Amino acid sequence: MVTSAGLTPARYDVEISHRRRDPLEYAFGHTGTLWLIDLDQVPSLPRGLRWLARFERADHVLTDEQSNTASLRGAGSLRGAADAFLLEHGVPRPSRVLMLANPRVLGYVFNPLSVFYCLDGQGELTHVLAEVRNTYGGRHCYLLEPDAAGRARTDKRFYVSPFYPVDGQYAMTLPMPGQRLLVSVSMTHGTDRPFSAVVTGTRAEPEKASSLWSALGRPLATRAVMLGIKRHGITLFIKGLRPFPRPRPTTEQAGLTSSAADDTSNQPADYEGAQPMTATFAAPEKTIDAELWPDIVSVPHRPVRALVAERLVRRAVASLPIRVTTADGKRFGAGGKNDPDLHLVRPDAFYERLGDGGLIGFGEAFMAGDWISDDVAGVLTVMASRMATLIPAKLQRLRAAAVHMRPSGQDNTVDGARENIRRHYDLSNELFAIFLDESLSYSAALFEVDPSGTHESLVSAQHRKIDRLLDIAGVGAGTRLLEIGTGWGELAIRAASRGAQVTSVTISTEQAELAAKRVNEAGYADLVEVRLQDYREVTGEFDALVSVEMIEAVGANHWDEYFQSIATLLRPGGRAGLQAITMPHDRMIATLNTYTWIVKYIFPGGHLPSVRAIREEVDRAGMRMNSELSFGLHYAETLRRWRASFEEAAIQVDTLGFDEVFRRMWSLYLAYSEAGFRSRYLDVVQFGFTKPLAVAR
Repeated sequence: MVTSAGLTPARYDVEISHRRRDPLEYAFGHTGTLWLIDLDQVPSLPRGLRWLARFERADHVLTDEQSNTASLRGAGSLRGAADAFLLEHGVPRPSRVLMLANPRVLGYVFNPLSVFYCLDGQGELTHVLAEVRNTYGGRHCYLLEPDAAGRARTDKRFYVSPFYPVDGQYAMTLPMPGQRLLVSVSMTHGTDRPFSAVVTGTRAEPEKASSLWSALGRPLATRAVMLGIKRHGITLFIKGLRPFPRPRPTTEQAGLTSSAADDTSNQPADYEGAQPMTATFAAPEKTIDAELWPDIVSVPHRPVRALVAERLVRRAVASLPIRVTTADGKRFGAGGKNDPDLHLVRPDAFYERLGDGGLIGFGEAFMAGDWISDDVAGVLTVMASRMATLIPAKLQRLRAAAVHMRPSGQDNTVDGARENIRRHYDLSNELFAIFLDESLSYSAALFEVDPSGTHESLVSAQHRKIDRLLDIAGVGAGTRLLEIGTGWGELAIRAASRGAQVTSVTISTEQAELAAKRVNEAGYADLVEVRLQDYREVTGEFDALVSVEMIEAVGANHWDEYFQSIATLLRPGGRAGLQAITMPHDRMIATLNTYTWIVKYIFPGGHLPSVRAIREEVDRAGMRMNSELSFGLHYAETLRRWRASFEEAAIQVDTLGFDEVFRRMWSLYLAYSEAGFRSRYLDVVQFGFTKPLAVAR
């Protein structure tokens, strides 16, 4: 349903990014404004002053090669033109049409792309009209039927940029504007995407956009944008690009274009729509909630450190398969055409953050929109594969003076652990349901074959993972099973289906409530007890114990408590199955007290163990390791699917109350994790171990 979009007129402060890949690499960006208006209530200034700023029918032709141009020419209003265009294409008159465009200010307007959102009686988006205007005064309107996420594809039928022929397709993303705006367009040729651009923005406060008076605040804004784009077109010509021949217009087309505006100087030299290097482009910093994101709103001022950071970045990428580009089109790095590209939107802010906070600053720069990428996971995979050598050896000796230490308040005491877990797992059950599969399993899946080429469903692979862990622990009918870390109950349900008597403990209130509900709905309430309880508070004796990716949240200084608790709770001869994310032992030691971006924003109080550390803790607790299975690349594929689902659900995430900075943060978290496993810097292992019949004390 359209709710916030119902508040019209509305002005959006936007950022626009363009990028071409072929035949020449080039990128640039600029800022501007766009207006969303209801065509049944077009805003206007008082009579006699309307020449200052107004929306004109003549500025929007609304036609394509199939249109009856005579009937469209006779439509006297913007709403009438939109209705006539839709009717000619067999689409009934919509209940409401909203237009996204700029008004004519002081006699001038530049709208390379105008978007018309067509709504039915329930406020649902049914069709979108995307009107493109080219350098030569011609215009063409595409009729689109977007899916629930606002995505649509259409054949390219119109000569826009002089540097591309009239072929290929457009892939567009045009979700209904709300508090935030996204309009993206990519030109595709088969599997190639030679050009893409994006417009993103945030709705201005109502008092700043209640009438067209505010449009006079920047009277030359669209002219400046046009001149900037023309300048980039000239740059491309100088760089060696040559225009394709322009198709001769038909008589009808010539008549329509000349009737709109004879001034063709207000057209861009090179505009192909509007999409970016990533679907989460930066919103203006002033729109970020300063209370929620204080370190994102403010940019540190560390000029010396920023200079050092820039030199380190340039040195590092000089030998890495990465290309770094800036908004003015400059590029550096050893990457080729097919390698991942990191685009610096605000280089100064990027280097300031990086110099001040290291990898924390790198992550915060992404959250702020200082850098973006078409392939965030690809960029991070390259970096993760060289993690130990990115910083020169001489500078690594100064690491202790440069990194931030962990806050003492994040220690995983019984009370501290509850607070740390609340900040992640209690965010919202609905949030996790958006990107997890139907089993709600938030851990690595185990695919039957090579995960890079499998079409196996995620839920099937998750069940295989769970079943294998239950087998390791010897869970069957009558087994008294303790699960440390409930998740959302899928493992407990599958254990109960084997006839086990399950006690499952968690300190996440949200998880406990939903897990208990799912257990009850599955019909196993008599076999499963879900407790809101810390593992250190559990008493009793169990035949088997399982714990899936919970040790990462324990904290290194509490690993001994964790494994000793397992040894105490297992009966002699009892078996345990543990699934854990691991990292190299030397890196684990080096980062034990380091405050990282993941710790700051995603998993407070957490730390990854190494395989060696787990073996040593199992041995120290008097238990015996029996088996180990490593399947890190399976986790990379799991995370890739989660991230794709999460990013496709941006509107739903927004509806749940999570802002754009949060969405960017979680996209980076999922890509960051995927990169760790894809580069093999991280691994995930299922361990099987037993408590001997007699434990030496």
